[in-house]
Amino acid sequence: MLPIELLVCIAFVVDLLCGDPRWLPHPIRLIGYVAEKAELVSRKHIKSESWAGFITVLLVLGFSGGGALLVVELGKALHPIAGNLAAVYLLYTTIALKDLSKHSLDVYDALRDNDIERARNRVAMIVGRQTDKLDEEGISRACVESVSENLVDGITAPLFWAMIGGPVGAMVYKAVNTMDSMFGYKNTRYLNFGKVAARLDDLCNYLPARVTAFMVVCVSGVMGFDRKGAWRIWRRDRRKHASPNSAQTEAAFAGALGIRMGGPNRYFGTLVEKPYIGEPKDAAQADHIRQANQLLYGATFATLSLFAVVRLLLA
Repeated sequence: MLPIELLVCIAFVVDLLCGDPRWLPHPIRLIGYVAEKAELVSRKHIKSESWAGFITVLLVLGFSGGGALLVVELGKALHPIAGNLAAVYLLYTTIALKDLSKHSLDVYDALRDNDIERARNRVAMIVGRQTDKLDEEGISRACVESVSENLVDGITAPLFWAMIGGPVGAMVYKAVNTMDSMFGYKNTRYLNFGKVAARLDDLCNYLPARVTAFMVVCVSGVMGFDRKGAWRIWRRDRRKHASPNSAQTEAAFAGALGIRMGGPNRYFGTLVEKPYIGEPKDAAQADHIRQANQLLYGATFATLSLFAVVRLLLA
């Protein structure tokens, strides 16, 4: 088998070239299906919601990690090249750089064409808030927030765990992340059931989020953005979020671009007050989406390079 760092870099290039074609079988969708069925079984046989959630997490993690290991080992049994291909495929499906960029730039294109309705529909695909009343500033702010937050969940955290545990590590991380997106709601159904999944997701993202935010600060100056602002706002506002990790990269992006994110937003008809992140030197506008994408790529390449160098040094 090829070294893990080389397999990860090959998978990263495949994502850059191919993105996520909808026709291609995708392990993450299978993990979501298994998590849904595991929830039904656990709730049926376990009265305690907390314990049912815990057992569900164990079942899904076992399926995801065991399945990834089985696929790679079967490939290796056929031929070393097949093992490498299986590993690259699994790693590639955990990375979402091209798709995140494409979806956000679709919003940018709609705003540039002055098609506000199309922009609202496009941004609704990548954010959870209501978008039907958003103006250009609200759409642009929501889009930049999504890019900055998903930089960790969709790209650098999978790369981090891939460098540590190869395809199995990356797939286990995506299982945790998928369960958090399914069960991590603070409502009557999931407040207790989803607690383990949510805490585990916080733990898995803790170090990647902080390393990534620091790399955003580092590359912002090289790319012509406000490095001092990125550093200051990151240090000041990185904890202004219910999640211990989400505001890390949001704050760095806000400082680098000179815009303000966060604040009140509507979710499912309810107004939710959130702290502001950053300072409104400029009102968020379409061009900030393009700039956020530049930062997205710059920070991703820098973070991947750092992970690869550290792994080589430790190896």
